[in-house]
This record gives sequence, structure tokens and C-alpha cells, in this order.
Amino acid sequence: MEKTKTPKQIIQSYLIERAKNDPLFACVYAKPNKNINECFDYILSEAKKRGNVVCMSDDEVFGLAVHYYDEDDIKVSKQTNYKAATSQAPKSDVGAAPQKETGCPEKTNSRRKGKKNESSSLQFSLFEGL
Repeated sequence: MEKTKTPKQIIQSYLIERAKNDPLFACVYAKPNKNINECFDYILSEAKKRGNVVCMSDDEVFGLAVHYYDEDDIKVSKQTNYKAATSQAPKSDVGAAPQKETGCPEKTNSRRKGKKNESSSLQFSLFEGL
């Protein structure tokens, strides 16, 4: 059974593959002041800037990773309360219950409970005299 890769491992394998195929990126990828942990934190912080609930395509994530390595003046603040999920569902056993994706809001019922406030004496009701 194949072990599922974490999002950080998927991004790192993409960057390694790109560095093998692109000699210009290989020089950028080898910068000593850059690492995969800060790159991942940068991607999460950029995703957070887009809104509380965000879904990003693989191309957007990989583009942010390449941008992190291209720019020297990017400052990354470590965020510990984020949870990332990959677009590939893990292969599970046949009898296992499907898991919900994290980060997507559930639809809530926003009906008001209770009576409406009584209208003030200055406002007339259309149905009072019926």
C-alpha cells in the first residue's frame, strides 16, 4: 500500500523536478536562505490573504512556490493554525466512510426564531382592520 504524501512533500517533489528540467530555476532553487518549510508557510499565508475559506488549484500553489524561490525580499511569518489538504483523495479501504474536506464551511440554517418585534404605534399595519 502506497503512503499518501503530505502537501509539503508534493510541493517539494514538484520543485525538485522543475529544478532538474530548468537549469535557470536550479540556480534559484539552490539559494541557501530559502527552504521548503518557509516556502510552505508563505503559500499558506498567501492563501489566507485571499479569504478565510480558500481552494487553490495545483498550478496556483506551484506558482506561489516558484515565486517564493524567485524573490529574495519575501518575509514569511509562521502561521500554526492553518490546515492544508491536497486535491488527491487518499486511497482508503472499501468499507471506510467518506471523509469531509476541511476548510469548507457547512451550510447553516439562518432562520430567525421567535416573534417579530411589535410595530411601533406610528406605523400602521395593512392587515389590522381585517
